[in-house]
Amino acid sequence: MRKLFALVLLLLVMPVMGQNNYPAYKTGEWLKFRIHYGFLNASYATLHLKSDTLENLPVYHVTGIGKTTGFASLFFKVNDRFESYFDKSDGKPYRFIRKTDEGGYTKDIEIDFNYGEDKAILRDNKAGKEINIPVSTSIQDLLSASYHLRSQYQLKDFKEGESIDLDMLFDDDGIFKFQLKYLGKEVIRTKFGKVECLKFRPLVQSGRVFKEKESLTLWVSNDLNKIPVRIKADLAVGSIKADLDGYNGLRNQFKIIMR
Repeated sequence: MRKLFALVLLLLVMPVMGQNNYPAYKTGEWLKFRIHYGFLNASYATLHLKSDTLENLPVYHVTGIGKTTGFASLFFKVNDRFESYFDKSDGKPYRFIRKTDEGGYTKDIEIDFNYGEDKAILRDNKAGKEINIPVSTSIQDLLSASYHLRSQYQLKDFKEGESIDLDMLFDDDGIFKFQLKYLGKEVIRTKFGKVECLKFRPLVQSGRVFKEKESLTLWVSNDLNKIPVRIKADLAVGSIKADLDGYNGLRNQFKIIMR
């Protein structure tokens, strides 16, 4: 369970296929997700996008927070915070922060991306160590990846069954190879009404957490926002589901077919 929430958060921030002529997000966007583990209303996650400066450079600053609630917090307490500072024009991440406590498993990591030297400097504050990791200019972190994909890719460029590959760095395990396969369109029922979605199949490593390589499914709103609406995952033990529970500050109208 140690990396489960980080993987769920990865999918919640991984909407894709934005339209370049119509920006998919803006400063002030706020999203809330309710996460269920089996029959338990297990936790929630929020994402808040702001404008900021980093070493006098104007950047976007997104903060992701996840916490267990109610009965679930009695046997597995989660208190996670992720932050990313990324470029307003090309989406390159400059700084990533991860502070997690998942059932006593803790991480306190900061990553600074130095593109002039083709490396990322990762500081593990808990272990008191610093390591350099070779990276390219196409690298993304856990949070910046979402906004990069929302603004850089267009749906018309892809066919059903085609995939996107992405290199990500968000902890001391090194670069994470992420692949997302497009499955087509589907209308799903949500608390807001029926929503037409783009359906994706993230390909993950099976065994430790997930049942199979294709145990995850992601639904993203088929509108100009491209926000995640639902994910489902079959775990090695049980299943998990996350639904969009609230939103504010969207750049574009959230398309609802019927309430």
